[in-house]
Order: sequence, then C-alpha cells, then structure tokens
Amino acid sequence: MNKAVFPAFVVLFAPTIARAEEAAISGSDTAWILTSSALVLFMTLPGLALFYGGLVRTKNVLSVLMQCFTIASISSVLWLVVGYSLAFGEGNDFIGDFSKAMMAGVGRETAAGEIPESLFMLFQMTFAIITPALITGAFAERMKFSAVVIFSALWLLLVYVPVAHWVWGGGWLGQMGVYDFAGGLVVHITAGVASLVAAVVLGPRKGFPRTAMPPHNMTMAISGAGMLWVGWFGFNGGSALAANGSAAMAMLVTHIAAATGAMTWLGIEWYRFGKPSALGAVTGMVAGLGTITPASGFVGPGGALIIGLLAGGTCYSATQYIKKVLQIDDSLDVFPVHGVGGMLGTLMAGVFSATTLGVFSGYGYADGISSMSGQVWVQLIGVIGVVVFTAVVTWGILKLVEMLTKGLRVSDEHETEGLDHVSHEETGYNL
Repeated sequence: MNKAVFPAFVVLFAPTIARAEEAAISGSDTAWILTSSALVLFMTLPGLALFYGGLVRTKNVLSVLMQCFTIASISSVLWLVVGYSLAFGEGNDFIGDFSKAMMAGVGRETAAGEIPESLFMLFQMTFAIITPALITGAFAERMKFSAVVIFSALWLLLVYVPVAHWVWGGGWLGQMGVYDFAGGLVVHITAGVASLVAAVVLGPRKGFPRTAMPPHNMTMAISGAGMLWVGWFGFNGGSALAANGSAAMAMLVTHIAAATGAMTWLGIEWYRFGKPSALGAVTGMVAGLGTITPASGFVGPGGALIIGLLAGGTCYSATQYIKKVLQIDDSLDVFPVHGVGGMLGTLMAGVFSATTLGVFSGYGYADGISSMSGQVWVQLIGVIGVVVFTAVVTWGILKLVEMLTKGLRVSDEHETEGLDHVSHEETGYNL
C-alpha cells in the first residue's frame, strides 16, 4: 500500500514516533498546516455560524452565532487543559493519558513528525471546535444557553476525545486499520448521532411539523455555506499533515464530491417539484463534503464522483424520512446530512480505496487487509462502535445537564419570544 495515504494521525502518533522529538521540521509542511488550521477555524467562525444563523428564524439568529462563538472558546480552553492529552497521549486502546496536559513538555522546537507539535495540537483543536458546534443545529431555537454550554463541554470530553483517540491517537480502531482520513467517524458520525439523540430528548419546536419554519436569510446561509466549502480544503487537505500529493488529491476529491452532491440534490428537487432550491443546492454540497471526508485520503476522483452522487441522493432521502415520516425535529438536518453522510462515506472508503476498479480505483487497503470485504468490514465495525458509544453517552450527558439546569428547554413563552432577547437581551437586527 502507498504509505503516503495511510491515516496520517495514526502514523504520526504511533508510540515510537510520538517520542521522536528530534525530527527535522519542514518549512513547507508547517506553512501548509498553519494555513489549514486557519481554514478549519474559518469553517466554524464565521462559516458555520452564518450558515446556521441564516437557516433559523429572525428571532433566534443571534443565539446561533453566540453558541458558535462560545463553543469555539470553551473547546479551545478544554483542548489545551486536558483534551489534546487525552486524545493523543499514549494511554491505552481507549483513552490517552495526562502526559501532555497543558502542553507539558511541548516547546517551540518540539516536533510531531515534520511539523511542530504545537501546530498539530492547534490543527486538531479546530476539529474539536467544529464538532460540538455542528450539534447546535439539531436543538436550535429551543435549548437554554446554560444547557448548551454545559452539554458542549461535557460532550467534547466524554464523546469527541475518546473517539478521536480510538481512530487517530493509536486506539483500537486505528490499530484495526479503520480508514478515517479527516473525520467521518470522529467528526460527522459523532456530531450526527448526538444531534439525533438531542432532537429526540428535547422534542420538537412549537408548531412542528404543522407550522412552516423557513430560513430567515438565505443570503447569509449561502455565504456561510460557501465559506464551509472553501474551509473544507484545509479540513481534508490539511489532514495529510504535509504539502504533498496526498494533500493535493484530498483537495481535488473533496471538491468533486461537493460539486456532485450539490448537483444531485438540486436535480432531485428539480425533478420532484419543478424548481431547484438554493437551500437544496447548499445542503447537497455539505452532504457531499461530509461524505467524502473519511475517504478523501484513500480514493481517486472517479470514486469521489460516485461518493458525491450517493451522498446527494442518500442524504436527501434521509432528510425527508427523518422530518416527514419519523417527524423528528432535527432543526437544521444535522443527522441526515452529517451523520448519514459520515456513515456512508466511512463505508465507501472501504470500497473505493480498492486498486482494481479502473478509473474508480483508490490507493489500497490498510496494512494487514487484503480485500475490499475485509476493509469494508473494519469500516462497519468502526461505524457501529462509534454510533452506539455516541448515542449512549450523549443521552447520559443530556439527562445530567437536564438535572443541573432544571430542564434543557426554554419555556414555551420564551421560545415564542425568541432566544436572542430571552438569552442575551439583544437582537440580531435593529430595524
């Protein structure tokens, strides 16, 4: 197998390499990961904030922006204090240790592979920021701000950190050879499953599903979505941890999947309703991006084209099923887009990493795996393990936060008034 595309996080933090602090730091690789870190932060602030903010009603736009900014701040501090160490410290198969708490032993010249370890920590911090921020789309417009803060902090430490260690920190899934180049398991499945659980536990917004709740500002939403598309180049391309061919191919397949996902979703709407919607186009784009994420380092452009096509159709169907059949009010469709997309992409990484599919071939299976069925089986184990763990722990966190805050939701009167004024005594618009 081509080692250039093996999960960079697993290779980088294998026990022997984790202690090798004398490696020469590459200026070009460092420059690229510095840029990628900025791009991934840009995905949350302002990208996700504007995307989500435009999709809610006018009376709640500021609350969504505030949640994204607050989660970015909380996650950054927790990642420094203990999160990074528990995710990437040597530890055991299930969790790291406290050896790098508060960046102990890490100086300006400490290397992680061919980049400074401080930079690797920063790059990973941006992933830890966006993942809990994604979940806010599920409970938008009805959750207490205090509950959002406590839930996000606990969820980062109890769900995101362990799963990151399993996959990227030398844990049991990484040792099995699971493929997750940039976060299908670690980011999208965890956030998507947590969103579904949160939506079920909180219950629907007042009026759902009878009352229409259209986005208040599609211009804002599309602007935010565009920022997500651009930022995703750092998300996936940066996950190569080097300025090389793997990064370039990851960026190319990311773009192909996003474009194909957007075209597929708007094509379905055009066929069914006679007119394609801007909301459908950007949602399909996000579905394509989320679905290619775990596979981006292991597949070629042909595989990315099929993955984007599957993402648009599958995530569209999942959205309709969740909203109209199950009538679960996942406000901004986090589970059907990110959760379902993450599962699909993780499984497809096992398929399109094969080197025997002609123009749809990828770059080979993980060490010790010699067949498509073997790689797909490992991918399936990863999906099941992360889904079950995330669902159970998220439910427990929500119940604990419910006790601590004496209820997760604002009152009916406050929900009618809007969270901007109720939670922050401000408004998004002073007209």
